Amino acid sequence: MTEQRVAFVTGAAGGVGNKLVRTLASQQWHVIAVARSTEQVTALNAIDGVTAYVLDLLDSGNLTQWTKRLVAQNVPSIDLVAHVAAIAPVGPAAQSDAETWSNTLKTNVEAPALLNAGLLPAVRKAQGTIVFVNSGAGERAVVNHAVYASSKHALRGYANTLRIEEAPHRVRVSTVYPGQIATKMLRGIDAKLGVAFKPEDYIDPQTVADSIVWIANAPADAHLTNVDLRPRQEVSAKFNV
Repeated sequence: MTEQRVAFVTGAAGGVGNKLVRTLASQQWHVIAVARSTEQVTALNAIDGVTAYVLDLLDSGNLTQWTKRLVAQNVPSIDLVAHVAAIAPVGPAAQSDAETWSNTLKTNVEAPALLNAGLLPAVRKAQGTIVFVNSGAGERAVVNHAVYASSKHALRGYANTLRIEEAPHRVRVSTVYPGQIATKMLRGIDAKLGVAFKPEDYIDPQTVADSIVWIANAPADAHLTNVDLRPRQEVSAKFNV
């Protein structure tokens, strides 16, 4: 009998994260999911094959120890780590404040890195895959997204360095760079920028989730490093306002 594969997913209650959790569980993965609230975790735990926990990604001092305990007590081998959680503040660079910078960098960059510090022994054991959900903003400048784009550029640098460092352990490190996704987060961004939210123009969250699964299921001889995922018809211009 094939041993059940194990995944660890952040942002598990969000648009992409929730789709990913449900897709993996439907394919008989055991999914360790983390979310921000007890209500979200209760809903996740109702899914067969899912074990969910409340975890505050802003609590930087706790994250590595938390994952070390998780590995030691429950999941010594992890096949997939998917860093999906993110926040995306909107506004001119000149108006960004210290709290916005701190919360964004902690959530989008520090949290994945600190979680990985505790998870890596289990990922190495499985010769598993770590996937970061980045953004088109991690590849280029985006007006009114200075803090978010900076965090995603930093995440790109971290992921590319981690890939080199973990190569001797046969750990695959991949990044998905989606364009606009039809999520609650993007609806909020559209509202702040005064543009119409048209989900039919954007990428379906399920598509991003399926891309992560595709990366995790890549043949053992292949390493999918950076994957751009754009809407069928490009819509980026409307965000440069």
